[in-house]
Amino acid sequence: VQLQASGGGLVQAGGSLRLSCVASGRGFSNSVMGWFRQAPGKEREFVAAIRRTTGGSRYADSVKGRFAVSTDNAKNTAFLQMNNLKPEDTAVYYCARDFTPGPWSTWQDSNQYDSWGQGTQVTVSS
Repeated sequence: VQLQASGGGLVQAGGSLRLSCVASGRGFSNSVMGWFRQAPGKEREFVAAIRRTTGGSRYADSVKGRFAVSTDNAKNTAFLQMNNLKPEDTAVYYCARDFTPGPWSTWQDSNQYDSWGQGTQVTVSS
């Protein structure tokens, strides 16, 4: 399984970006797709996750109301729509997949994810 993330770039504060993550190999099946980010000098942190079969999602408090996660199951693709971006959203964003997801409470744990994409840089200028 390979994950390919794209869509990052440079945007002004208040702008929007849409990240995509295409999964090749095995299909989505019952997996959870997660988005994480890592800013320079900081640890990787959870952003959002979605379960393909139910559409259930979870968000970090810092992005609630601004970011939206979705999937296109026919295309094995997950999306992260990011609106009202802030300078503190600047980071490398990674998509990941958990093939054997646990309960909703575990989706923010990066150790649960089996496959990771290469990351895409998002830079928000003030």
